[in-house]
Amino acid sequence: MARNVTRVDYYEVLGVSRDSNDQEIKSAYRRLAMQYHPDRNQGDSAAEDRFKECSEAYQVLSDANKRAAYDRYGHDGVAASNGGGNGMPDLNDIFGDFFGEMFNMGGTGRASRAQRGRDLRMNLTLEFEEAAFGKQTDVKIRRMEVCVDCTGSGVAGGKQAPICPNCSGRGQVRFQQGFFSISRTCPQCGGTGSLVTDPCKKCSGEGRVQQERTVPVTVPAGVEDGTRIRYQREGDAGKFSGPPGDFFVVLTVKDHEFFERDGNNLHCVLPVSFVQLALGAELSIPTLEGESRLKIPEGTQSGKAFRIKGKGIPVLNGHGKGDLLVQVMVQTPSKLSRAQKDLLKQLGDTLSVDNKPHSRGLLAKMREIFS
Repeated sequence: MARNVTRVDYYEVLGVSRDSNDQEIKSAYRRLAMQYHPDRNQGDSAAEDRFKECSEAYQVLSDANKRAAYDRYGHDGVAASNGGGNGMPDLNDIFGDFFGEMFNMGGTGRASRAQRGRDLRMNLTLEFEEAAFGKQTDVKIRRMEVCVDCTGSGVAGGKQAPICPNCSGRGQVRFQQGFFSISRTCPQCGGTGSLVTDPCKKCSGEGRVQQERTVPVTVPAGVEDGTRIRYQREGDAGKFSGPPGDFFVVLTVKDHEFFERDGNNLHCVLPVSFVQLALGAELSIPTLEGESRLKIPEGTQSGKAFRIKGKGIPVLNGHGKGDLLVQVMVQTPSKLSRAQKDLLKQLGDTLSVDNKPHSRGLLAKMREIFS
């Protein structure tokens, strides 16, 4: 007695709805075929059965007549014309450019010889002030440029290179490997699709020659060490009329004698005497733009920082400047005359200082310095 076999709905097999269009069905099958293909699941019988099931479903649902019969009568409606549903769809038609991109398997058009030019890079060292306020300069670079004799074709007289007879200009040759039709780079033309049989003498068939050029470089105000400036299409010319690469200038900024940079702010330490802090003083402070006046109030403690607004680094590609933070530190004299020592001793006898040691956290110290 024959046993009834329950067959899975073709739409459920592909994971699509009954109102899915042809492209949605094709995409669903392509995804499942990639997942369960026997070449990717060797020795896995379950994956092989799943692949056959998906292929059977796609063979029916991708055919308008078979799909109509299946929608009306179910599996019985397509059993006769489908031969039991064991046929195999044409994967080259299904995957098309997808496999061509993923596995270099497709593509029948002419290959393009054009190749993008190489990016170029050079290092430019700046003084601290040049980075702060910007600079205009010219730099010399050696780069590949289009050969004027052949106008970039690589062929003498500027003619077009003939099509490669081995690949008919596709740049790839096909061969059958198991289930798939595989494409590989043509060994005769190297994938360019054409052969330079009469090369240009000036560029030896490359279509480019090396030249030294001067490129104007604009360093904007406010750049930092390691900043990259990009000049589009100023790199090597592309091969065979390909687009040129870019030119990058990488900046290195020298340290300043006493300023340290923190973003757009500048920091420095100003040595002062005990008398200047105790009695107060007005001092001349150097900045990147000249001298500025700093007023130190009477009784200022050593280590306090003063903020001079707008004397820092300009904001890169923006408006405004950072600030200059000046930290005053008492400079203890290493040598004193007898008279100076006597005066200090007299002063010391009149001052009372709590010499009991105490501890302060780093955060508290920083808050006091920059408050």
